[in-house]
Amino acid sequence: MKFIDRYRNAILSVLAIVLGLLGGAVLMLANGSNPVEGYKNLFLGALMSPRRIGNSLALAGTLTLTGLSLAFAGRTGLFNIGAAGQMLMGGFFACAFALSFDLGKAVNLPIVVLLSMLGGALWAVIPGFLKAKFNVHEVVSTIMMNWIAFWFVQYMIYNYFYESDSVRTATRHVRASASLRVEWLSNLFEGSSINLGLFIAIACVALTAFILNRTTLGYQLKAVGFNRHAAEYAGINVSKGIILSMSISGALAGLAGATYYCGYSTNIQAGLLPSQGFDGIAVALLGLNTPSGSFLSALFLGIVQSGKNFMKTQANIEPELADTIIAIIIYFAATSMLFQRAVDWLRKRNAAKKRAISCKERLDT
Repeated sequence: MKFIDRYRNAILSVLAIVLGLLGGAVLMLANGSNPVEGYKNLFLGALMSPRRIGNSLALAGTLTLTGLSLAFAGRTGLFNIGAAGQMLMGGFFACAFALSFDLGKAVNLPIVVLLSMLGGALWAVIPGFLKAKFNVHEVVSTIMMNWIAFWFVQYMIYNYFYESDSVRTATRHVRASASLRVEWLSNLFEGSSINLGLFIAIACVALTAFILNRTTLGYQLKAVGFNRHAAEYAGINVSKGIILSMSISGALAGLAGATYYCGYSTNIQAGLLPSQGFDGIAVALLGLNTPSGSFLSALFLGIVQSGKNFMKTQANIEPELADTIIAIIIYFAATSMLFQRAVDWLRKRNAAKKRAISCKERLDT
């Protein structure tokens, strides 16, 4: 029992993954496909060569940051569903600078990273302000901000940053001096899309964990999330905490935009909200809103996303099945958490009954 209690969160996440894979196997069987072949090709598609491993790791780096964005907000009692818009704005800020200036890699890269964080933070601070001052629910405001980002970036690409007069649906590719790709890393993984974003994501995991678990700021932000009124009574500036939490969450999502648009794809396609922003919900939920859990779940989901097209070409299984598997995993992750809360409640209730019976027995004697 002590082992189960100690590693309960990890066990719940692994159980959700296993049940999700079993659910996917059932769907493959119902479709007349072989689950063993399907999963073999799914994982081969992501891990069969250094190039494919590099692409999986590159995608995992972006997913780690969007997952961290959702996890950080979740740990402080907020549900930031606007990571897609924040990621898009962060990527746009980064790409706009990268396409406009060439100051050398040593200067361009830090500015690209900082501007992406600024873009994401600015796009998240508005819902944070509305939540803190007017109690506007962050789910509603962040969803609306997603679409404002969508149309704003599309307008800017069509009118200012388009690739050519005949192609206005995408920006030009960022120059090498502003790209997060570095030659030694690409060569190590046979020309894959892996870039410095993976290392940035790992650093953010460590930094986020430190802030949440080892600093006064992290304690205050978590206190606001646990009980806003109690935190306010204790002297914590709740409004400031909400705005700051959303800003940090948005900065992480914006940084994901830099790793994707200046690293993985090197340009922005107009008319698309990045799916990685929504996948961050799955990453955070599967990782139980912890930084380390978000990193591990991002690795798994990066493998699934990277290998799904290979599953189509080799086993004739539609790639949408991989998205269905992820959805099933999310469902089981959510329900397992609810089940565990029910179990904890029953344990406390039984313990209270035992204490009451013990007290009564002592009084009787």
